[in-house]
Amino acid sequence: MTMNTARRHAKSPSLRFSSSISSSSIDLLDTMESPDALKDEILCEGDEAEGRMNGGGQSSLVFLGTGCSSAVPSARCLIQPTDPPCPVCTESLSIPPEENPNYKCNTSLLIDYCQDDGAHSYIQIDVGKTFREQVLRWFTGHKIPRIDSIVLTHEHADAVLGLDDIRMFPRFSPTNDIDPIPIYCTQYTVDSIAKRFPYLVKRRLEEGQIVRFIAQLDWNIIDGDPEKPFVISGLEFVPLPIIITILGKCPFLFIYYLQIFFFMQVMHGEDYISDVSRFPAATEYLISESGAGQLDLLIIDTNSLRKVVSRSTHFSFPETLDALKRIRPKRALLIGMTHDYDHHTHNKILEEWSIREGIPVQLARDGLRVFIDL
Repeated sequence: MTMNTARRHAKSPSLRFSSSISSSSIDLLDTMESPDALKDEILCEGDEAEGRMNGGGQSSLVFLGTGCSSAVPSARCLIQPTDPPCPVCTESLSIPPEENPNYKCNTSLLIDYCQDDGAHSYIQIDVGKTFREQVLRWFTGHKIPRIDSIVLTHEHADAVLGLDDIRMFPRFSPTNDIDPIPIYCTQYTVDSIAKRFPYLVKRRLEEGQIVRFIAQLDWNIIDGDPEKPFVISGLEFVPLPIIITILGKCPFLFIYYLQIFFFMQVMHGEDYISDVSRFPAATEYLISESGAGQLDLLIIDTNSLRKVVSRSTHFSFPETLDALKRIRPKRALLIGMTHDYDHHTHNKILEEWSIREGIPVQLARDGLRVFIDL
């Protein structure tokens, strides 16, 4: 999925969901919290620290997870170690996750939107298998107090299997009169979730049924039509279609994936693309410098170091870089990585590529907070 930020409207700014920041500098961390800065901020005390960690009067994106569906470290590498052992996964045994950029949960993002009156709204993008761990680590570290709304980009396990844990946010009501959290997804996604979590989709209690402590969700159906934007917690989202995969040559599957996976356009040219294997020509035009306009920041999938048939639903590293050369955003952050990537080694490679191509690019890391204007 991707999202992307567009122009500011009179009533509500619009957002497109992959993120971008404006600056010509190669150093992406100018306007982001680096791993060391994040660690220092979590350890500091006082009102000033809390104000900074809450984003103060500025909107931000918090990367709750930047890894693949199985997350990193890979459990297989630890219980069935190779000879020599996988260095990225083995590192997790000695370095705490909050200090280890190679520790990656399922890809997920939180939008901390600071409105004109200083009030903050928190929009959660995807609720995967590692959601509870992400909340305990990064909601507490960044002082995120709640979730105001949810967007599900698609129905895969790494995007929805943490939905049961949404119950931790609203207070329990024995009369079931709490306000549900608005949740936005396609009809296909909600139909899939209804089979796995029927108690989360069902709206009304049957007569005599006991109120249970479960997540209360208000389901809202969206589609991938860029002509049908929708507003969530004061931000306008513009869905743009992408292709996750094409199985064989069946045109139905081609259309099917266009409908299910999409990316949102958020204000100021930010795009978030978590699962992608190809862009339709119309979508690439909308997000390209040579098309409708240059993105400030593009957050894009880069699953494996090289193309693997079993991972054909995702861009590989070379495919991501080729896409960046075509789209040419002002900046880019990569997400969805497997244990093939070493954060430090491949950011060195990307630094050289960035200088050569004139597009600042880095791997994102869990816990990274990017301050932006919305």
